[in-house]
Amino acid sequence: MIDLYNEKLKLEELIKSVNTSSQALDIKKLKEEKQKLQQLQLDKDFWQDQEKATKINQSIAKIEKTITKVETLEKECSSISELLELAGDFAEEEFASEIQKTLSSLEKKVNALFIETLLTGKYDANNAILTLQAGAGGTEAQDWVEMLYRMYLRFAERQNFVVEELDLQHGDEAGIKSVTFLIKGTNAYGLLKAEKGVHRLVRISPFDSNKRRHTSFASLEVMPEIEESNEIIINPDDLKIDTMRSSGAGGQHVNKTESAVRITHIPTGTVTFCQNERSQIQNKATAMKMLISRLTELKERELEEQHKEIKGEIKKIEWGSQIRSYVFCPYTLVKDHRTNFENSNVNAVMDGDIEDFIYDYLSKANK
Repeated sequence: MIDLYNEKLKLEELIKSVNTSSQALDIKKLKEEKQKLQQLQLDKDFWQDQEKATKINQSIAKIEKTITKVETLEKECSSISELLELAGDFAEEEFASEIQKTLSSLEKKVNALFIETLLTGKYDANNAILTLQAGAGGTEAQDWVEMLYRMYLRFAERQNFVVEELDLQHGDEAGIKSVTFLIKGTNAYGLLKAEKGVHRLVRISPFDSNKRRHTSFASLEVMPEIEESNEIIINPDDLKIDTMRSSGAGGQHVNKTESAVRITHIPTGTVTFCQNERSQIQNKATAMKMLISRLTELKERELEEQHKEIKGEIKKIEWGSQIRSYVFCPYTLVKDHRTNFENSNVNAVMDGDIEDFIYDYLSKANK
């Protein structure tokens, strides 16, 4: 038996949330902006500047996506409202399963839209560059990095993002020492910046013959991908560039030519490394892009601390801060130490179901 009263209350709250998000996104203004951009497309010289034309087309596509998302949710709310009315007129059981399933799906979409209204940071819409690094503990910690890497790959898949591996250092016996990868998609950085910090694992180690419980740590760094930056000026004299033979597997040039590149930014001590591209020139270009992104993220972090944007129970996202624990034994629980948000379904979380952790953090951090 469905509780029509409670379902109607839930729908009313979802409708309010959609309206609030629509106002925050300023859909009316977006439609006006879309019309102005479309007028530019009609100019006979539109394609004379291909780079500018491409950016205009991308802006139109992004605006259309946002408008469509809001209008679709408004239609879904209207459809569910009609279903609830039918459920009141006829046998409630007939519509109960469909209504509850549809409401649950709608709630997730509405929450995602609400989070989108919070992603107003300068680089939030950008792609994200992630680096996972094993902490102390040898094979155990390296296996933990591989588990986290899979978790983020599955999360990216759930979000319809594209992943590109930039660098991977295998563990001596198993697992991964470190991995850097690019996640491409709208708001990838805005979402994943909530994951910065140290992730802690507690489990019975599969590498311990005595079946003892082990605690392992892995660090995650998240940077926005910056294609061009007028704010980050790098003096060539501040760079130390080393080349070496790639250590990865595959490719006729691997281990035969010094194609791998490591760039050190001397003033900050920031280091980037790339070996996955086929040539030294490509690896250098990728390493430089990573350096610009890392310096940009460093600057943003300093500004964040100065302005004290994150207060109360939300701890600052810092390199070295333990943000989350994943417990497999003696009980199962994943807990975010900044928000106290929990999920006992650790297997689902490790399969990429981390949206609720991200949404809860971003909601509380923006209050």
